Amino acid sequence: MSYKLNKKLVNLVPYDPISGSYKIRLDANESCFNLSDSLKKKITDDISKIDFNRYPDCLATKPVKAFSELYNISPEYVNAGNGSDELISIITSCFFEEGDTLVNVSHDFSMYEFYGQLYGINVKTYQKEEDLTINADKLIFFCKENNAKGLIFSNPCNPTSIGLAKDEVMKIINALPDTLIILDEAYMDFWNQAVLPDAHKYDNLIVLKTCSKAIGLAAVRCGFAVAGNTISTAIRAAKSPYNNDTVAQTIVTDVLSEKEYLEDCKNVIIKNTKTLLDGITSIQTKYNCFEYIYPTATNFVFIKTEKFEAIYKFMLENSIAIRKFKGFIRVTSGTEQENSEFLSVLEKFIKEN
Repeated sequence: MSYKLNKKLVNLVPYDPISGSYKIRLDANESCFNLSDSLKKKITDDISKIDFNRYPDCLATKPVKAFSELYNISPEYVNAGNGSDELISIITSCFFEEGDTLVNVSHDFSMYEFYGQLYGINVKTYQKEEDLTINADKLIFFCKENNAKGLIFSNPCNPTSIGLAKDEVMKIINALPDTLIILDEAYMDFWNQAVLPDAHKYDNLIVLKTCSKAIGLAAVRCGFAVAGNTISTAIRAAKSPYNNDTVAQTIVTDVLSEKEYLEDCKNVIIKNTKTLLDGITSIQTKYNCFEYIYPTATNFVFIKTEKFEAIYKFMLENSIAIRKFKGFIRVTSGTEQENSEFLSVLEKFIKEN
């Protein structure tokens, strides 16, 4: 008999990002800003001082400190991970046991369900309202009805771009004291409803943050989990000892320390996203070509359209990468020039179709 994969792995399909080279990339919600030349030089100088024969700091003390100072929280409540994905993997594999129920919501980040199912957790999906908003009371009832051990969702949401107000999030956290709430605030830098500053006050809450969006470090895998002492200690115990390499720690520390630079980048991204949304709305007003354009609390725009496949292909043919979902397209805000070119190509498609 030959070896066979177990049932968890046999039907798994590897993640398949857009391949190829495109002039404009508006598909992955990355920052449109590369690092400044002066910041790149500082990073290069600091990397040259690394003792490459030594293991990295297992607690990622310097990037955790820089993150804590940027967001004005105590470093004792912060853990660094090899991207938010690693932290989601650690939390779903270690904080739940086989057979426990983890609630996610639809539409939301697909990796929540992926990791839950991979680790033998019973994943139950709460369906959002028709307009893709979350009704907090209904979600609370759904969690209680299913005896949920955990609830995970992003706010603002990827891919819908919609945000749930802080008081509604707090209602959920307070109503489910026996449920671990995993709140992914990857896009909260673009909105002003963060629960992050209060995360350590609750014993059933973990807030996740990423460096790949507003911070502009998608190439460097680093994310953070913020929680009270009990959960933070458990994460430190459960993670691998050297999960953040020294090169990544050096880069993240240098970039997170540049508060004024990051604030300037964030403000431009917010401005460009509004311009992108206004441009798409103008095309809708002119041609009535989409079913719905969602309000955005993120750095991207989410559009409901039956022509999602055709628009996606047309954009690729014009060397512009965007993201498609069944019935929807998602467009990341780029530079002013990138947004302008996207809008021009989009209007061309509408005129021809």
